Amino acid sequence: MSQQFWSPLVRGLVPYVPGEQPKVANLVKLNTNENPYPPSPKALAAMQLAVNDSLRLYPDPDATALKLAIAQYYGVGTTQVFVGNGSDEVLAHAFMSFFKHDKPILFPDISYSFYKVYCGLYEVDYQTVPLNARFQIDFSDYQRPNGGIIFPNPNAPTGCLTPLAAIEALLKSNTDSVVIVDEAYVDFGGETAISLVDRYPNLLVTQTLSKSRSLAGLRVGLAIGQVHLIEALERVKNSFNSYPMDKVAIAGGVAAFEDKAYFEQTCHAIIADREKLTQQLIGLGFEVLPSAANFIFARHQQKDAMQIAAALREKAIIVRHFKLPRIEQFLRITIGKPEENQLLVDALATI
Repeated sequence: MSQQFWSPLVRGLVPYVPGEQPKVANLVKLNTNENPYPPSPKALAAMQLAVNDSLRLYPDPDATALKLAIAQYYGVGTTQVFVGNGSDEVLAHAFMSFFKHDKPILFPDISYSFYKVYCGLYEVDYQTVPLNARFQIDFSDYQRPNGGIIFPNPNAPTGCLTPLAAIEALLKSNTDSVVIVDEAYVDFGGETAISLVDRYPNLLVTQTLSKSRSLAGLRVGLAIGQVHLIEALERVKNSFNSYPMDKVAIAGGVAAFEDKAYFEQTCHAIIADREKLTQQLIGLGFEVLPSAANFIFARHQQKDAMQIAAALREKAIIVRHFKLPRIEQFLRITIGKPEENQLLVDALATI
């Protein structure tokens, strides 16, 4: 009875399941890839200034100041920049804008699970392409007719990086559909594909301020591409929500891009801690995939992953375990503060 008013589309949806957000005190939370460091002090100050009586007015529907800050940071034109309420919304608009074709879109079999959700929501046909034996993307497997290609770089949840040269080779061979490079984690050791945008009219690059700029609670995402791709995104956005970016988010996003020194400092700290934690886990008998993200993907050579995760939870440490084929023995572990990483290592040593 409770579902009698649902549309057939809604009945068939399999929604995305976000990482657990338990409300437990003194928890070592290493399961959702949040940045362990606070946002830029300049971003916090800018957001505090934005909380005033002007909130009675609508924000700039074009988020001009934020687009300008992003354009200046990456050396592109403001007409090449799109912004939205988190990169998930940006990706949702991109699926609607570019992927509703007769041919299936392609993405890795082990990847961001929201891609399948969007396909269900927008009725987009898709095919998954298996990662190779090293859990990396091999673009030779993507040489087939398609309605579009999307993949994270670095990939999630594996953390493995695809070289920029391989992405450019894909763009040269795949010219009839849009290629979206989802760069949520690129700032932790990757090289952005934004440098290729001006040469390839079918390339769209998406990013988020949730990870490397510590603003997951603010919800700011962006896309960069040639003008004709951005115009398509704007058409969808203005048919859905003309005001996705509030005044506080615009102010915080601008200041976050302007504070390059703080951004680089925190990214370098996370990279160094990632490499240290990787070596510590290897010493405890783990196989760790090479990561260019703010997390690592590891499996123990003898212990069951689900049992390890459960034992860690008993010690108030949570990591992400995926009950999925090929990766059911892996744990995804967010890089925390140094003291949190050490608590993890100490706990694992006793398990």
